[in-house]
Amino acid sequence: MNARVVAVVMVMVMEVLLMGAAIDALNVCGVPSTDLLKCLPAVTPPSPSEPSKECCSAVSLVDLKCLCAFKSSLLLPALHIDPDLALQLPAKCKLGKTVPC
Repeated sequence: MNARVVAVVMVMVMEVLLMGAAIDALNVCGVPSTDLLKCLPAVTPPSPSEPSKECCSAVSLVDLKCLCAFKSSLLLPALHIDPDLALQLPAKCKLGKTVPC
């Protein structure tokens, strides 16, 4: 294989690895986004499931005031996440916390 082709392939592999690391490092309201993805089935209409133990564990660490900032966000519906269902998670997980918005 040509040395130039090998170099291009190596650069592409490094970019993919760095993008993966950036996604893993992304925090949403104090919780790694990868942990919050465990809640996706519970916040996706039309037939959301009950939140899993893993989801509730992640929600227990969320900064609830921060979560309120997403209430009117266009981002959540674009990701097929119902903001109202997301704000119901602390209650559905029986965390004894209320969302302050």
